[in-house]
Amino acid sequence: MTSPRSLDDWLAWLERQHAKTIDLGLERVGAVADRLGVRALGCPVITVGGTNGKGSTVATLVSICRAAGLKVGSYTSPHILRFNERIAIDGAPVDDATLVDAFGKVEAARGEVSLTYFEFTTLAAFLIFREAGLDVAVLEVGLGGRLDAVNLVDADVAVVTSIGIDHTEYLGDTRDLIAIEKAGIFRAGRPAICGDTEPPQSLLDAAQQAGARLSCRGSDFDFRDDGASWTWQGGERVLSGLPKPALALENAATALAALFAAPLATDEAALHEGLRRAALPGRLQAAGQRPLVLLDVAHNPHGAVFLMRQLPQQPGRRTFAVFAMLADKDAAGVIDACLGRIDSWFAASLDGPRGQRADVLAGLLRERGCHVGGEFGTVAAALAAARQQARPADRILVFGSFYTVAAAQQALAAHEVE
Repeated sequence: MTSPRSLDDWLAWLERQHAKTIDLGLERVGAVADRLGVRALGCPVITVGGTNGKGSTVATLVSICRAAGLKVGSYTSPHILRFNERIAIDGAPVDDATLVDAFGKVEAARGEVSLTYFEFTTLAAFLIFREAGLDVAVLEVGLGGRLDAVNLVDADVAVVTSIGIDHTEYLGDTRDLIAIEKAGIFRAGRPAICGDTEPPQSLLDAAQQAGARLSCRGSDFDFRDDGASWTWQGGERVLSGLPKPALALENAATALAALFAAPLATDEAALHEGLRRAALPGRLQAAGQRPLVLLDVAHNPHGAVFLMRQLPQQPGRRTFAVFAMLADKDAAGVIDACLGRIDSWFAASLDGPRGQRADVLAGLLRERGCHVGGEFGTVAAALAAARQQARPADRILVFGSFYTVAAAQQALAAHEVE
């Protein structure tokens, strides 16, 4: 075949190449990885899995490593606006030419093996990182862990941030089953970090069976919010007066535990600088003022509970929600996690075959006695309506999916919402 020329052409082509969007298993992608020689990246690797909190943990690790002068590559998914966001070196997304070159090499090695979009692009990320001469690579698991393409590379430190109910059709419908899949990134004799304070017994058992050295938040390490600063403690190490990142402290604390377990050289100055700079789009991201507009990618009940905990309670200030989700997600569970915290909901449809319709979301909201401010065909229209009804002192929370945040960002950038 004639290979695509531009990045957009490659991405469109990749979406059509495999019969299933998600096809877990390491046999096919592993065969191509062996041909490319990318099962080792030539540097220490920290792999981050979990139901929620992966992106924030990766962002904290990257920020501190950069502050320490380390050359760091990060692989995350999904992206919000541009595919390039997924593969970054020193915090900067790689350019189109680098991606196109890597895609061409993966295609040349693939032969007759069929790869999913994620498998193909993961191999491209590994190629880019191997050739970049990194000091450290931070890899975010796409789905689960045990059978995810990221798990082709042995992690020097493996992190499971949290265990919640999501992707049940692939991972199982209980926390115990899901934890087994996520613990599949643990390696014998190497550190494993768990940021969940109540990990299922199955995760503890899996770590023991794998021979990994497991450290859990709440027992082996923890943090304390001191108001203007925070304290991290693990074993005999206590770090107080830490600056607060623009991310949840639970995830920052988990990132520090992973960092201290890794074979990397960082000092206290780098920790402070990295924490000060750590941030991630779509995590309670302020995107407008008067009224305040907050964007968050929370898309499952576990994430919604966490989001509500992070959202400051401010009596007298109304909270409006612009809400749009994918049809294969537990919208009812997400709404239940937010009951009593949202004054008015603006339901929006998402485009594409997986997008949920606004009227379906509105029906779920009304069944629970929630006030629905309207049903809208797009996130942009819902956000415009919410801003029109809100007072300057109110706030608007836009959430439900990465696609929801992306649509809001595009609307704001295009001045569709004034």
